[in-house]
Amino acid sequence: MDGPVCAAPGALAAALAEPLRLRGRPFDHIHADTFWRDASLRLEFGHQDVDGLLTWLDADALRREVLAPLGPGGSRSYLPSLRDPVTNRATREPAKHAADGTVVVVSGELLLGLGLPFDVSVHIAVSSAARGRRFDPAHAWTLPAFDRYDADVRPTELADVVLRWDDLRHPAMINRLPG
Repeated sequence: MDGPVCAAPGALAAALAEPLRLRGRPFDHIHADTFWRDASLRLEFGHQDVDGLLTWLDADALRREVLAPLGPGGSRSYLPSLRDPVTNRATREPAKHAADGTVVVVSGELLLGLGLPFDVSVHIAVSSAARGRRFDPAHAWTLPAFDRYDADVRPTELADVVLRWDDLRHPAMINRLPG
């Protein structure tokens, strides 16, 4: 579940828990920011480095600790988090074992275009203008990174499902999944 903070990808991912559980499907939610690189690397060029923001996610760690174990031939034992994004300390959360049929949703920003082996990718598309209106002023420095992400990565072309969410009252969906 990929999208800017103003689109609340974490909240949408969390909202899937109850409907899936009612259908008998175990569910877990992985927050991508718990797989950010160490702050010494992330913030090497300052707290508001737009270029750096595009590389905050430790995609290799997310792949190694979550996606590969849950993929074909994987051990089904995965690490639900690596580092607290606020304190920058290891979470020391124990590994979990995914039962058959478990749905694990990874939510966060700037997740597509990294070669991560997601079974299904959902991108919450918010136009540059709408992001400008909805972003918390404290995070306005990140807006150019999302413009570059849209132009360079083209997440709306990569995602299996695109939710266009410029107007919170009228989301629209593009589904590229077969059937």
